Amino acid sequence: MRNFDSIRSHLQAAQFRLTDHDVDVLCIELSLEQGTRHQAIFLSELDDDDGRPYLRVSTAVAPITGLDAKRALIFNWQSRVGYLAIGDLDGVPHLQLCENRPYDGLDAAEIDRLVLEIGGLGDRMERMLSAGGDLF
Repeated sequence: MRNFDSIRSHLQAAQFRLTDHDVDVLCIELSLEQGTRHQAIFLSELDDDDGRPYLRVSTAVAPITGLDAKRALIFNWQSRVGYLAIGDLDGVPHLQLCENRPYDGLDAAEIDRLVLEIGGLGDRMERMLSAGGDLF
């Protein structure tokens, strides 16, 4: 994948449910557990300090109000894929599960794997942190 448009084209061809949120932001509505759960996955492009493009795959997990920061930091330490961050969602700070990958070496299979892995893990974390809720 050379650019964000090629990623968008691949996701459309792979028949993911996409919605555009901005020129450089896509949202995938991922259906999980035979449609009983859902997770919104966001893909965006960002550049590092030397201008090299990266793909960011992220999903909201829970509002940070009442969240145990120690559990989140333990997850960050133990996780092999993804990291936790706080991002704004409609004016409310939320815990987000993210993964950044340089475009170099990204192929269609890796993009699919990232979307499904971040989406599934984000949904499991959301369920754990919201007493089984499905907010995102």
